[in-house]
Amino acid sequence: MEDENSLKRILAIDFGLKRIGLALSDPLAIFAYPFKTILNDKNLWNELTKVILDNSVRKIVLGLPKKENGDPSTLTKEVLKFKNQLEEKFNLEIVLVDERYSSLIAHEMVIESVTKKSKRKEKGLIDKNAAAVILQDYLDGKHY
Repeated sequence: MEDENSLKRILAIDFGLKRIGLALSDPLAIFAYPFKTILNDKNLWNELTKVILDNSVRKIVLGLPKKENGDPSTLTKEVLKFKNQLEEKFNLEIVLVDERYSSLIAHEMVIESVTKKSKRKEKGLIDKNAAAVILQDYLDGKHY
């Protein structure tokens, strides 16, 4: 018999002050795919609630920005504050994952997969792909 979490998804969040990239796992939590990018504005919590409910999310993986040497970055404090808000609003496990290099890897993925240069400039493209990189690393057990 399958446990109730086996067909629920994991949501990854690449937090930014302007935009927030989201990625989801498949129901079996084997692979990650870029889902969408939402604005970090007054609609943020409504948007996140809808994504979590509509996609049966059971866990959130939140990218934790660090400097290359591992020290906290300027955004680290904001992400930790956001993590606390997520914990208050949703009764879900929140896992912090080192997100160093995720945007760089996402940028490379976009260049390889999006042939039209005009489409590559879409602001949210890197954000949701960075969230997918963070999530795939988590799913693969690659915790740095």
